[in-house]
Amino acid sequence: MHKKIFKYYALNKPYGVLCQFTDKEGRRTLKSLYDFPKDVYSVGRLDMDSEGLLLLTNDKRLFDFLLNPKNRHEKEYFVQVEGIPTDEALEKLREGVIIEGRKTLPAKVKRIDDPNFPQRVPPIRERKSIPTTWLSITIVEGRNRQVRKMTAAVGYPTLRLVRVRIKNIFLGDLKQGQVRELTSKEIDGLLSD
Repeated sequence: MHKKIFKYYALNKPYGVLCQFTDKEGRRTLKSLYDFPKDVYSVGRLDMDSEGLLLLTNDKRLFDFLLNPKNRHEKEYFVQVEGIPTDEALEKLREGVIIEGRKTLPAKVKRIDDPNFPQRVPPIRERKSIPTTWLSITIVEGRNRQVRKMTAAVGYPTLRLVRVRIKNIFLGDLKQGQVRELTSKEIDGLLSD
């Protein structure tokens, strides 16, 4: 019996792509971006309207380790919100907000300069009379559409969301739709506590 060869990829998922390989409705999937081996799956998800770092692997041990909520791995997002959040709103996000009847775990939240990502296609809806702000939000849980629900809960809807880091893996200068294999050092870092 031959030894299974584990594969580990980082992908910059573009807007409008589903985090799966098939879709009955004919929407764009990960299959349209790269010819991944058949047994490789995404570790966690990004919504169709979210962008950024996605990890894919066929290593079930890593898959289970990263997805187990008790391990509390950091995931960092650069989030463009409508309006200019008050210090009080940012503090609420840091402490945890109630979404769907449960309080979120404490988060790291700070204002950041515009990261100057390439413009999204289609572009986000911006209103001339309402300024926008970029935030870095780092969470350790992965509830459905959590970051969007968190910013909405404090009155600042998310316009654009880009995941820039999962644990020790950074999006870096990976362009939209690009894929790269992880280095052995990166894989070791992912697997450590």
